[in-house]
Amino acid sequence: MSGHGFHVHGPHDHELEHAAQQHGAESHAGQLAVVTAILATVGALFGYMAGATQANAGLYKNNAAIKKTEASNQWNYYQAKSSKQNLAELAIELAPESRKAFYLDEVKRYKTEKAEIQSDAKKLEEQSTNWDKQSDEQIHMHHRWAQAMTALQVAIAMAAIALLTKRKLFEYLVYGFGVAGTVAGALAWFHI
Repeated sequence: MSGHGFHVHGPHDHELEHAAQQHGAESHAGQLAVVTAILATVGALFGYMAGATQANAGLYKNNAAIKKTEASNQWNYYQAKSSKQNLAELAIELAPESRKAFYLDEVKRYKTEKAEIQSDAKKLEEQSTNWDKQSDEQIHMHHRWAQAMTALQVAIAMAAIALLTKRKLFEYLVYGFGVAGTVAGALAWFHI
């Protein structure tokens, strides 16, 4: 090097400049690798939540079907009691006077039993409806978790492309899809 206005590079200076440039690129690649690892970790958590909510949705739908079947059984039982009540009412008309009191008591008993059965059937139908609603909520959350996970997977793919091509556009896509996935995960977390 000279102090008179012109600059001469020696082999050592050239290697130092090259190393500094490489270090900057490696540092950037390292940062993108860390972001990718974080996205993969969060994506794995989102994937777990997507699977859990999907399993819950199926379980709740199954519970709804069981309660619906139980309600149907109660309504069939109610119908059987109605048929017996109708026969007892007919018997009142056809039976001799000495047997009418018995059939009147039977009609009262069937009416009381039917009221209890009807109440049970309505409760079971309500439980079935509640399980259906819970299943629908879980499947909605599943979709949110799946959307979040998919966005993070796209972000990870964009990170690989950004590292290979060294193009800023793909780096911006990494951050864009990463934010979109995180927002979708937050919406799922808050049941929105």
